Amino acid sequence: MTSVDNEFKKQFNFFSRLKISSKLISIISIVIVSSLAVMIALATFFFKNDNEIRVKESNFTISQVTASKAESDFSALVEKINLMGTTMLQQFRSPGQKKLFTDLFFSNDRNLLYVGIVSKRGESLAENQSISSRSFFIDNKIKPDLTDELLKMKKEEFLKSFNGEASVTNVSSRFGVPVISVSLPFQKSGAKVNTILVAYVRLNKILESFKKRGITDVFMVDGNGDLIGHSDSKLILSHVSYSNLPIVKMMRTSKLDNGQTRYKDNNGVYFLGSFKGIGFSGIGIISSVNESLAMQEVYNIQRRNIYITVIVLNIAILIIYFFSKSLSNPITRLVKATEEIEKGNFHVDIKPATGDEIGLLTESFVDMGKGLLEREKMKDAFGKFVNKEIAEQVLRGEIKLGGERKTATVFFSDIRSFTAISEKLEPEEVVEFLNEYMTRMVNCVNDTGGVVDKFIGDAVMAVWGAPVSKGNDTENAINGALMMRRQLIEFNKGRGGDKKPIIKIGCGLNTGPVLAGQIGSEDKMEYTVIGDTVNLASRIESLNKPFGTDILISSDTYHEVRELYKVEPMQKIKVKGKSEPQQIYAVLGRNDDPESPNSLEELRQLVGIEMKGKPDEKAAEEGEVKYEIIQE
Repeated sequence: MTSVDNEFKKQFNFFSRLKISSKLISIISIVIVSSLAVMIALATFFFKNDNEIRVKESNFTISQVTASKAESDFSALVEKINLMGTTMLQQFRSPGQKKLFTDLFFSNDRNLLYVGIVSKRGESLAENQSISSRSFFIDNKIKPDLTDELLKMKKEEFLKSFNGEASVTNVSSRFGVPVISVSLPFQKSGAKVNTILVAYVRLNKILESFKKRGITDVFMVDGNGDLIGHSDSKLILSHVSYSNLPIVKMMRTSKLDNGQTRYKDNNGVYFLGSFKGIGFSGIGIISSVNESLAMQEVYNIQRRNIYITVIVLNIAILIIYFFSKSLSNPITRLVKATEEIEKGNFHVDIKPATGDEIGLLTESFVDMGKGLLEREKMKDAFGKFVNKEIAEQVLRGEIKLGGERKTATVFFSDIRSFTAISEKLEPEEVVEFLNEYMTRMVNCVNDTGGVVDKFIGDAVMAVWGAPVSKGNDTENAINGALMMRRQLIEFNKGRGGDKKPIIKIGCGLNTGPVLAGQIGSEDKMEYTVIGDTVNLASRIESLNKPFGTDILISSDTYHEVRELYKVEPMQKIKVKGKSEPQQIYAVLGRNDDPESPNSLEELRQLVGIEMKGKPDEKAAEEGEVKYEIIQE
């Protein structure tokens, strides 16, 4: 089955679970919304395309007209600069004659501020002759040596003119008003340029073509992409660079002198733009419109159509709702009853309202609730005698009859000197303190993902890894034992004396293969684990008393978690039924626990174990000795 088929099946299953009224509303709503959505989408698409074409045509026309005007202005400017350069080469009869000519020229053209003949001397530029608008420099408090500073600052741009190129750059920040520098090749010897003309020109006349036209923004950039013409003079003064703007990049790399594109600026706003080069020093005119503003009326029409769709849809939903209510109410009551059963409330208090199929379904539903209530009572009762996880799996039929091999960590714990303690207490007192003690210990097992297998008097047997493995069963088991240590310390606070004796326990853990499953007779069965791994865990637990410890683990368990815990290797033992000596370890605590003991002495002091002399198997509980401590 393909992914498309699976998706269709999911959608169908979802739809089949809806209410009848919801299905009717959904179907008709989908029809209405789909029809109107297609209509709105098509209308918007065609209107938007038409609008976009018109905006692009307008942009193209504006950029062409502005470029033509700018080209004319720059042509006239170049002629004027060349004329002034040629005039400066003539020797004036007197300084007064030069002053008269200069004043007359700059009074006729107030936008031209300075013209100088510049030559190259080594790696530097030097001014040979120059004339400037003294009134402008005086009125604007500009130092006369500014022209020398600019020769140094803009040297790289001016040097281009010695290669036969014209150069235009923005120098407004130095003059305090929109001003550009223009450099042109002047005197030549064959193909070599000996001198160039440098002029500083106010942009007043040129900027008349860049006034904002409605929503259209027109600006001019030089060959480097720096802004030199805009309706906002503040942008020119701040020397804004548009070199990274997509339309400017397109203009600088295009083989044509014009083009159009849709682009996104640095703020993520989309624009419709057109560019046109003027054929002088790489200067280009760009006309752009904010797309959202250009398409605003398109979006307004689209928004109005959406409002109409919502109104029509709401009217349709109201009509369908009242019509379907007579059909869906009986089913709705059954759905609410189902939700109550999902919450665990099996007392379904509904009565059939009709004698049709829905009435019969209601009666069957009530009977089903009663049956589920009985089953839940049985599960709760069952769960008090076996682990709840096992009880759930037994009721679901997931526990295999017989047994299955698993790798698990088996745990045994026992109360030290329990016989002596119980002799000093009444039976009711023994049961009471055992229940309190066992509750704490069982919680530790459950909280770390283990399963309590059985209680053997005061002893606890638990398993991690059966019936279900959590992946880190050995670590969980040792964490559970350390949690028991902390709980026992807490439990013993305020205890002491015959009626409330201080409790000490020993824990043994072993990891290995076990046979797990339902074991017993035809009349009585229990879920448990058996095998040599279980036997060795029991033997290890009994060694806590002679070793003066509270948690011992086998070498197999230790090798699973050697990097996680602080342990102390104990004397090797020879266990009954094992040919090779067994190495066991006392667990001090986790490596990442700053409060864990660092030695056996600290551990014994923490849990209140008194240890004198060397370990001896005679210190074990009375009964059959099933191990031998190998003295080193």
